[in-house]
Amino acid sequence: MTSYAVVVPTLVRNTLADCLAALAAATGPPPAAIVLVDDRSEPDPDPGPLEHALSVLGDLRTRTTVVIGGGRGPAAARNAGLRTVTEPWVAFLDDDVQVGPRWCAQLVQDLEEASPDTAGVQGVITVPLPDGRRPTDWERGTAGLARARWITADMAYRTEALERVGGFDERFPRAFREDADLALRLLDAGWRIRRGRRTTLHPVRPASRWASVKQQRGNADDALMRRLHGPDWWDKAVAPRGRIRRHAAITAAGAAACALAAAGHRRAAAACALGWAAGTAEFARARIAPGPRTRDEVTTMLATSVLIPPAATWHRIAGAWRHRRAPAWPEAAR
Repeated sequence: MTSYAVVVPTLVRNTLADCLAALAAATGPPPAAIVLVDDRSEPDPDPGPLEHALSVLGDLRTRTTVVIGGGRGPAAARNAGLRTVTEPWVAFLDDDVQVGPRWCAQLVQDLEEASPDTAGVQGVITVPLPDGRRPTDWERGTAGLARARWITADMAYRTEALERVGGFDERFPRAFREDADLALRLLDAGWRIRRGRRTTLHPVRPASRWASVKQQRGNADDALMRRLHGPDWWDKAVAPRGRIRRHAAITAAGAAACALAAAGHRRAAAACALGWAAGTAEFARARIAPGPRTRDEVTTMLATSVLIPPAATWHRIAGAWRHRRAPAWPEAAR
């Protein structure tokens, strides 16, 4: 039987107990080891939440190790967990997922069916959406995980393959693009990655109305992906290209309107302001139309649609500057 370990990076959110309870309840050969990487930047003086989460593991508690991650992000946390693994396969789970009832058995089947040149086997992610109404912008964004490739919400990798390519790139500080970067490096090294049969549930967790603005930090990671994997990395990763070019145009129009108005060029400023307003309105409409169109949702979409273009543009420029000395593609792939 194929032996495997499970690594879960966590900020000890209230979803962790449900994640571990589902893992403990799954039928099939259990993991030889479970590694929880506590990635909070500072230890919590109250051990209660972590101890509660560990208590749901039952007999698996004796196979579980807690490693301190130091708050350096999920890529670094997974590497910290990986360094403790001695099993031939390691399955990475996010702390907000719930594996299926036969997950352990299905995982072992996925791994035993893997060819010698297969580095990874991805789980099938499902995202439950509300019945009786259209999903919100945040819910639609989470639902996109079900179509994403190589996401580490449930991803099993051959330990040897990860060691050969150096694990996760810790320059990716967020749960964004670090999984695609690793997969592309493995594929460039001649390995294969395929989709398995095991299923995992990814509920939509609550988020503030400004969550979509905070997500724009990921544009800095897109800049690093371009530097490492070339301008066509979107196609290689089968990732949606997004609206960064439109965001940049809207931001430029708004900045030009302000500058021209300050210089006394009223007509030119008005034309640029009209362009900014039209671009912002189109963006807001594209987000509002497929949603529930409640007052709260529409208000959130209008407010964040004003803030997202400049935030996205700023983070993209900042990321390009920050990573300007990273090895450029194709040198980075050598």
